[in-house]
Amino acid sequence: MKLAPHSRLLVVGDSITEAGRDHDAWPGDRSGYLGRGYVAMAAALLDATYPAHRLVVQNRGVGGDTVRDLAERWQRDVVDLKPDWLTVMIGINDVWRQFDAPLPDLGTPPGEFEDGLSRLVETTLPALKGMVLMTPFFLERNSSDPMRARMDEYGAIVRRIAERNATDFIDTQAAFDRFLEQQHSYRLAADRVHPNDAGHMILARALLQALHYEWQ
Repeated sequence: MKLAPHSRLLVVGDSITEAGRDHDAWPGDRSGYLGRGYVAMAAALLDATYPAHRLVVQNRGVGGDTVRDLAERWQRDVVDLKPDWLTVMIGINDVWRQFDAPLPDLGTPPGEFEDGLSRLVETTLPALKGMVLMTPFFLERNSSDPMRARMDEYGAIVRRIAERNATDFIDTQAAFDRFLEQQHSYRLAADRVHPNDAGHMILARALLQALHYEWQ
């Protein structure tokens, strides 16, 4: 596995990462501190399989965040925490706000999104042992759906940034598409954005695979 013993893994993102976490919970309250989504699921499997590693997992997901919001809290919620490994999943709100908001400038244009995320990655990567970039996703099988097509565009941006900086990369859309080939998206999320337990398990599995997790 890529995480060495005593590693600190920080997971940052929007409401998908936040997943109901209590921002005031102390680390010993795992259900409050890590939320109820893929971060908690991945942390539980890491603890169960690698107890001697004594890994520290931290969740810094904040609902509604765009890459602009992430940049504003980056120093406090990422740099100051001094993680060994960092995973970043952002972009859903950058796209979603372009479709559901009365003011189009609440969304983030592709060029600004790429510049903003690139800046965060490039300035932080030298202090890390590893980074995992995760694409945004939309739980819609039809790739010509306007929002799905736009989300794929932002996923391609994340892929480019990962390749440019030689970070680990997770195509979350591809992970969900394998499910959507067999079942309808309502089995994962009513709004095609916020996953249920099965959807979060798909994300947890993808993250663990990127970290070369192995059952022991």
